[in-house]
Amino acid sequence: MTDLERIAAQRILVLDGAMGTMIQRLGLTEEDFHPKGMEDHKILLKGNNELLSLSRPEAIKRIHEQYLEAGADIVETNT
Repeated sequence: MTDLERIAAQRILVLDGAMGTMIQRLGLTEEDFHPKGMEDHKILLKGNNELLSLSRPEAIKRIHEQYLEAGADIVETNT
């Protein structure tokens, strides 16, 4: 039995919330979605939230921290 299974057998676990909504609240610009090496990318990337793991990792980390601070037991990856 994994640690996760053991804890889930004892109590209800809380999963994080809406990642997209939290990202929208940051008010990011098109440029925020362009990681190093993709600064001159011709296609609009705003809204491709997975890229933020490369271009704005501190923002993604902070969102995960906020969910943990709010009591989440589990946070999903930003992929």
